[in-house]
Amino acid sequence: MSDPELNRQEAFSGTKEVAEAHRFDQKKLEAYLAERIPDFQKPLEVRQFKGGQSNPTYQLVTPNRKYVLRRKPPGKLLPSAHAVDREFRVISALHPTGFPVAKPHVLCEDESIIGTMFYVMDCVEGRILWDGLLPGMERAERHAIYDAMNETLARLHNLDYLKIGLEGFGKPGNYIGRQISRWTKQYQLSETEKIPEMDKLIEWLPAHLPAQDRDTVVHGDYRLDNMILHPTEPKVIAVLDWELSTIGDPLGDFTYHLLQWQMPAGGQSAGTATLVGSDLKALGIPAMDEYVRMYWERTGRTTTPNMDYYAAYNFFKLAGILQGIVGRVRDGTAANANAARNAAAVRPLAERAWYFAKRAGATG
Repeated sequence: MSDPELNRQEAFSGTKEVAEAHRFDQKKLEAYLAERIPDFQKPLEVRQFKGGQSNPTYQLVTPNRKYVLRRKPPGKLLPSAHAVDREFRVISALHPTGFPVAKPHVLCEDESIIGTMFYVMDCVEGRILWDGLLPGMERAERHAIYDAMNETLARLHNLDYLKIGLEGFGKPGNYIGRQISRWTKQYQLSETEKIPEMDKLIEWLPAHLPAQDRDTVVHGDYRLDNMILHPTEPKVIAVLDWELSTIGDPLGDFTYHLLQWQMPAGGQSAGTATLVGSDLKALGIPAMDEYVRMYWERTGRTTTPNMDYYAAYNFFKLAGILQGIVGRVRDGTAANANAARNAAAVRPLAERAWYFAKRAGATG
């Protein structure tokens, strides 16, 4: 069930005044964009989105249209994190295929403009929903939204990444192994307390890697609140936040998306919402087994992998992501006012990961 202490829709939706730590020279940006975006009109007004924990995200309001700017945060950063140039590359490859992403306009690697690298894309008007239980909706609409999420991710995983110009966007093969190594490093660099389950997972997960049978574009953080839905229809019109995208194992991507069916209750960050403990049938939300079957059919899978291993891996990954945010709070570079809440989530996620690891065969 949703945490009563945190109204996600209220906490993470909409815009606010630009935070002091994330301000920049708006006139300099205005002049830069006016030279590079056709039909760009002055004057420019800048607002900051409340959501977007990792890369500060801004709404750019001009007299004739709105844009969105994503930037690397200022200050001390972890190696390879906040790769807005990679985000720009992947949406630039996906947009011509008709896959739902915002139209990209410009990537700026010149840090003298606003202080860090950034890119600008269209502002897509629609709904961002932060509560997976979809309160206030009819059963049929809830089911249709989950069906649309499932279809959109299957569509991404069915794309040929070589044909859309993403050769070299990631290393083919051993995706899970490389991800475990990445999040282990991030966790250890950001560690603020000893969590025994994380240490056990760091040892067990890479020793029991699953076979990978295909390489596709993976989003890396695919969930309800990282997409924009049509204002009135159950249709995904833009998938957001491609920072973690690469070429990898689509099963790793899909099973990460399944975490909301397995998440322990009580999480207070945007990524720890849960469906556990709710009457999904009454709500019209597909049960996890049904949702898995829908994806299997859309991607042509005939065999089921060790789902407990993938659950352990993904809870471990999420713990690593949130510990990274905790580290950024410590270092003063976190972009979201709710980021401090993530500290309390890391240990329960690690414990949940170890629970699934034991189901997958781990001992100790």
